[in-house]
Amino acid sequence: MASTLEAVRVSNSALPIIDIGGLSSSSLTDRKAVAERLRTACLDNGFFYVVNHGVPGDLTDALFAQTRRFFDSSDATKSAVDKRLSFCQRGFEPMRAQTLEAGAPPDLKESFYIGPELSLDDPRVIARRFNHGPNLWPSEMPGFRPVMEAYFSTMLELSRKLMTGLALALDLDEQYFAAYCTHAHATLRLLHYPPQPPNAAPGEKGAGAHSDFGGITLLLQDEAGGLQVQGKSAGEWIHATPVPGAFVVNLGDMIARWTNDRFRSTVHRVVNASGRERYSVPFFFSGNPDQEVECLPSCLASGEVPKYPPTTVEGHLREMYRRTYK
Repeated sequence: MASTLEAVRVSNSALPIIDIGGLSSSSLTDRKAVAERLRTACLDNGFFYVVNHGVPGDLTDALFAQTRRFFDSSDATKSAVDKRLSFCQRGFEPMRAQTLEAGAPPDLKESFYIGPELSLDDPRVIARRFNHGPNLWPSEMPGFRPVMEAYFSTMLELSRKLMTGLALALDLDEQYFAAYCTHAHATLRLLHYPPQPPNAAPGEKGAGAHSDFGGITLLLQDEAGGLQVQGKSAGEWIHATPVPGAFVVNLGDMIARWTNDRFRSTVHRVVNASGRERYSVPFFFSGNPDQEVECLPSCLASGEVPKYPPTTVEGHLREMYRRTYK
């Protein structure tokens, strides 16, 4: 494999493992102790693992089983739920449909998008709010929808819990992001990466170098590995090695914008050098589309000015989508 796609393996001190059980404690001291570890990770590179998160192992096992089953299904099954049939970015996206890294070949992955289930008569759908609407479900897989909906609901709760920790990490009231977490929008994305081909086009990889769009991402990855995080030195990439039972959490561009880049949204990519199929499931928590996103005064040093103009969650996401889907 070309050296430009290689990464180094480092200790967990670079990508820390954080026990977040204390966020559920009745003791503010316990919750602040977790927040302090979150603060350190967010100021460093914005990538970390979380354990003791409360998500049942049997649910994640079922999630992966349904994910593999879908991507192993026939072309006809996939075509019936093609994302082109959706007006709200839901359903199946074929191989090489997205280009996350400018100037690189299209990404070597296929995916399936799921969001909050909204009926066609929902006022937000009638108004054609950005990415609001019904999901597409494969009719030949009756067990698929209930597993995905159960996981989606569980991850919404975990995301809200993490946002209370981030509020404390920013020296804010822990309910500061409560409105942001109300009527929150999120995207569950199932991903399948074939092995990196030996004759890949220059720069071709599973997912090109990019930072995530929204608030926080909670990634469940299988044992194949392949996620690489950009280090602080030029050209350095760090393996985010799979940790059993842990989620990889990273901050998106919106949190960086909110904090005037004090908390980092770090570039990352996927290179599946395992020689076998890779599956991963990121959960992108974006928050309330109407939430105003303006630099937090506490994140401005004396005399510093905001780097970004005020916007809303929806406004920010629209701009991000325009960049990667021409």
